[in-house]
Amino acid sequence: QVQFVESGGGLVQPGGSLRLSCAASGFTVSRYTLSWVRQAPGKGPEWISSIDPGAYSKTYADSVKGRFTISRDNSKNTLYLQMNSLKPEDTARYYCARVTITGQHEYDYRRQGTQVTVSS
Repeated sequence: QVQFVESGGGLVQPGGSLRLSCAASGFTVSRYTLSWVRQAPGKGPEWISSIDPGAYSKTYADSVKGRFTISRDNSKNTLYLQMNSLKPEDTARYYCARVTITGQHEYDYRRQGTQVTVSS
């Protein structure tokens, strides 16, 4: 059973930084592309970034390109998201997910996530 425990969110001023972590379990983490997805209140999910199993390929949404960096440590079954130059529009709940063979995002059924609030 896919399980993700996201952490590292919080309240930060515009221009600040945060580093999110996601501890994955219940599957062979090193075999899957992993993603960060965020959802702001009243809006649908927004894909942020993905990283392939060997961390060779990293992709980003235009809205975060140049500001966010995705990484992973397969020895720790952990996914990271370094977020710099944060903007109020980055305020959302952030989730990690694995990418299935059909290209769909699969989440932990508990959908815990970690809240990021960017405000002065």
